Amino acid sequence: MPAQEKQLTEKESLELITQMISRAKDSNHSTGLTSIMWGCVITVCSLVRLAEIHFQRWLPFDIYLLTVLAIAPTIYFTIKEKRESRVKGYKDSFIDYTWLSFGISIFLLSFIVNHVFAGLRPLAEEYKILSGHAPAFSFYDYMSSFFLMLYGLPTFITGASMKFRPMFWGGLVCWVSCIVSLYTPVKTDLVLTAISAIFAWLIPGIILEKDYRKAKAAMQTAHV
Repeated sequence: MPAQEKQLTEKESLELITQMISRAKDSNHSTGLTSIMWGCVITVCSLVRLAEIHFQRWLPFDIYLLTVLAIAPTIYFTIKEKRESRVKGYKDSFIDYTWLSFGISIFLLSFIVNHVFAGLRPLAEEYKILSGHAPAFSFYDYMSSFFLMLYGLPTFITGASMKFRPMFWGGLVCWVSCIVSLYTPVKTDLVLTAISAIFAWLIPGIILEKDYRKAKAAMQTAHV
């Protein structure tokens, strides 16, 4: 009986591996590459901006331009894995469109924030000249909260639909950080953003990529 149970377990494991590889081929989120990349990009951008504010030394370019540069490899990974995919299920399409909506929302939010700053900056400068001190309210102090709210949405949906708990909890971390950031200074907000990116994307991405490679190796061994 033990040998039969072990054989059955190995058979079930092989079937599970096959299903996992099939899902990984159909969705770029399953391989973890995109998650790792964006987790690193957002973490680096947040920590560099934190260092700029703390030391009052600024780079000759906006560090968040890295997010624009990251779009190119994201498209590359997506196209590459779309070509390798076979059958695309409803759940995979749902997740893909969720992340597409997330990307569009981030772009629109960035556009709105820049538009608001462009209008408020002259008013703030004029107020500072007339009153002798800076305005008590700063829209910039709450910008991280909006982004953290958006970060949590596709992460939570992906984790819940894929039944992948690290990303599920990562989405919750983003939302908790969103609430906390309402009551913390900008420096703390940037730390919260970096922590959220690590738990929502970097760590889950590493886990997914590791599992993907193990499953792919096991599939290749099984076919030999």
